Amino acid sequence: MPEEDLVDIKFRLYDGSDIGPFRYSATSTVDMLKQRIVSDWPKGKTIIPEAVNEVKLISSGKILENNKTVGQCTVPFGEVAGGVIIMHVVVQPSLAKTKTEKKIDDSPRKIVCSCSIL
Repeated sequence: MPEEDLVDIKFRLYDGSDIGPFRYSATSTVDMLKQRIVSDWPKGKTIIPEAVNEVKLISSGKILENNKTVGQCTVPFGEVAGGVIIMHVVVQPSLAKTKTEKKIDDSPRKIVCSCSIL
C-alpha cells in the first residue's frame, strides 16, 4: 500500500478527549472507522456506545454515511498535507433502549381542582 494512500485520523469525543490518531487506507469505509471507535472506546466515560449504529461521525460539518470510504469523505482543499484529520464522534443511543429505561412515576397523584364559578 503506497504511503500517500494512508490518512491519519483522530476521533474527538464529546468531552474534548481524543481517540487516536490512527492510520487508515483511503479505501477504508466509515463503518470500519466506527467499529474501531467502539472497540477502542476509553473506559470510565459516562456515555458508552454499545453498537456501531449508535455512533455518528462528523467531518467538515457533514455526517458521514457508513458505505462511504475515507477517500470520499476527505476535503482535498481543506486538509494540510501530512496533517491529521479530526472527526467528531456523536453517540446516539437507540430509541427502543431509551423508551424502556424511562422512569415510571408510580406515586399516587393528588387531584386538585381550581375552578371558580361566579
